[in-house]
Amino acid sequence: MELQEIRPGLLRWTARHPDAEAEPEPESPADWPPDVGSVAYEASDAFVFVDPLVPPEKEAFWTSLDERVRGHGQRVVVLTTIAFHQRSRDEVVERYGASTSRARRTLPAGVETVPIRRAGEVMVWLPEPRALVPGDRILGDGRGGLRLCPESWLRYLPSGLKLPELRETLRALLDLPIEMVLVSHGEPVLEDGRSALARALESA
Repeated sequence: MELQEIRPGLLRWTARHPDAEAEPEPESPADWPPDVGSVAYEASDAFVFVDPLVPPEKEAFWTSLDERVRGHGQRVVVLTTIAFHQRSRDEVVERYGASTSRARRTLPAGVETVPIRRAGEVMVWLPEPRALVPGDRILGDGRGGLRLCPESWLRYLPSGLKLPELRETLRALLDLPIEMVLVSHGEPVLEDGRSALARALESA
């Protein structure tokens, strides 16, 4: 898939996930679209990837990406929101000599992390484009909005977190001036993302 520049220096692309099921049972752990989203961001002091998955058409993709990384001329950082999204992280690290630390002292300028308590996830917040990048806890709803993940996606968590508790935990995100929510699963919300998130939390 081609890189899409949705805002200056903010890139997104989709790729077919090799483990996706063609007809998953609704609300099951496999209930997500086969094409998943990845994000890249040209921070002032780093080229940042979030949950990158390299598509099958690797050669053309790498050519486009190499040009952007080389043109930016800064260090490369790969951030992972959730353990299931390691995806092509090692390939990107090897190709660009990237770091993978989420420690606050090592984060690039203009890149913040938002740990979601007891949910096994650390979202990425990009203040300048006002973009929130979640992992598995917030999804596209197939109608241009957002929804929370199925309850079945939480069963592996040692915290015992349930969907009502997740909803309350995620309310803290409404303190952010969110314009975009760049979900991994489903279509991203590119305008008025805070309102879309608020509706998802009310309907969960």
